[in-house]
Amino acid sequence: MRFFSLQSLVVATTLAAAMCAAQAEYVWVEPASAATDGKARGYVGELDATKRLPANAVASPRAFLADEKDLPIAAEKDFYTVQVPAASSNGDIRMLARRVGDDGSITFFQAKFGRAETKAVNDLELVPLVAGGNTFQLVWKGRKVSATQVNVQTSDGWRRVLKPAEDGTVSITTPFPGLYVLEVSAKVNGLPTIVDGKKFDDVRHTATISFEVPK
Repeated sequence: MRFFSLQSLVVATTLAAAMCAAQAEYVWVEPASAATDGKARGYVGELDATKRLPANAVASPRAFLADEKDLPIAAEKDFYTVQVPAASSNGDIRMLARRVGDDGSITFFQAKFGRAETKAVNDLELVPLVAGGNTFQLVWKGRKVSATQVNVQTSDGWRRVLKPAEDGTVSITTPFPGLYVLEVSAKVNGLPTIVDGKKFDDVRHTATISFEVPK
């Protein structure tokens, strides 16, 4: 298992062979379209349609824009629907959820669709250096950190592993049209978390940023 340590943060790939299978899971957001009745959708699992999980695989879902005002979110069988105001159609959409693993860990999922905003809002977030750009900085609670690697997958099944530059940023080329999902996971050591009255010593965070490249 490969980790990068900075203060209490340990960043690692969820695709590392030593990771348990559950850590390959993430949450991501897809944009609204006519096919989705004008609502964005949040999914659980992996972008590969054969590896998606039911919506109830995670708990405490929340969707919001940069102002952190909640957006209406509803669970369907295989995804969440998010109602986005028309006036906010250009803003990035964020979604949070969490899951308690069979091993006693707790994972906080933090997702964002869009790369218009260059300021982090989620605790763990990949932020474009410029609006619409292809170079990203990982931010942990307002501080820049460097991931060991960032995993990329597209809606057509294209995969890549991004390694950070010396300044900690990661850059991606987007040769194909479609949906891109960038994912990174972190493990917080030595900082227990209490949720609903239960103490968790194994605390993990998984963040994604998704965006579309037009044809």
